Amino acid sequence: MKMTFRWYGENDCIPLNHIKQIQGMDGVVTAVYDVPVGEVWQLDKLLRLKELSNEAGLTMEVIESVPVHEDIKLGKPTRDKYIEAYKQNIINCGKAGVKCICYNFMPVFDWLRTDLYFKHKDGATSLAYCHDTLLKLDPKNLHLPGWDESYSTDELNALLSEYEGMTHEKLFENLVYFLNAIMPACDEADVDMAIHPDDPPWDMFGLPRIICKEEDYDRLFEAVPNKHNGITFCTGSLGAGRFNDMVKMAGKYAKRTYFAHLRQLKYTSDTDFYENGHLTARGNVDIYGIVKALVENGFDGYVRPDHGRNVWGEDAKPGYGLFDRAMGATYLCGLFEAVEKFNK
Repeated sequence: MKMTFRWYGENDCIPLNHIKQIQGMDGVVTAVYDVPVGEVWQLDKLLRLKELSNEAGLTMEVIESVPVHEDIKLGKPTRDKYIEAYKQNIINCGKAGVKCICYNFMPVFDWLRTDLYFKHKDGATSLAYCHDTLLKLDPKNLHLPGWDESYSTDELNALLSEYEGMTHEKLFENLVYFLNAIMPACDEADVDMAIHPDDPPWDMFGLPRIICKEEDYDRLFEAVPNKHNGITFCTGSLGAGRFNDMVKMAGKYAKRTYFAHLRQLKYTSDTDFYENGHLTARGNVDIYGIVKALVENGFDGYVRPDHGRNVWGEDAKPGYGLFDRAMGATYLCGLFEAVEKFNK
């Protein structure tokens, strides 16, 4: 296991030397953020990120993420052009020493929350989701926390209209087409693709979601058996679905899990939740059981503490402050050390 930390590049408010000071930290997970989706990342941009990371004593072996252009998800005639650019990005990532690329195949939106500053009794804040609040939103005039600046209203409406009639089956076919097309680049560069589950794992605003549960993974691996086709096991995304047995899934897919996002949820209803500190006792996700299942079934990938609270008055990007993720990382390192030593 290699412990990593999400770093948003040179504009991140958290400096690399602070990340390095977290005990057990091996590397950062980052990306090129100033290139439009669908275009090629120049190698020098990747090498710059690697150089900065290495100078701080950290590795840069995971990219999160290389976004998938909507034309690929839609299966439009232009998708092959964007797939060729994606393949070049895989090659360039490999040249920069990247071993794993985290990505998702969610139409239009990736993660969805209704509150970025849910206030805990102790004064901490975190991300939260309320399904009734989401249902009251008008998709044609959408103002969603974290997404207000992603698209203009006209852009969003035009994109949503393109997805009208999109089925789960067709979206899955488009994912398989994409993966089959990029696998030769993954083979050449020796880079693993780790698909992130849909967050939360159910359809949103009439848009299908296809990476939500155990059967979805079984189908994915059957359709694209290449070993470079793997997953990001995100306990927060999968955990939002009460139908998922995550300890079972962690063990079943341990050897196809190349990246693990480990975070905690506290359920407040059958659909609603807020994100809490990483400890198993602080929520409904069995972090200990998941770590145990991963280790005992051969997981040897990258881990990062996922969304944390903002604590001690920290004014940071919601979910991505330093303090709580640092505490989460050390807790996770302790779990892995204990389980690994017990199983020797």
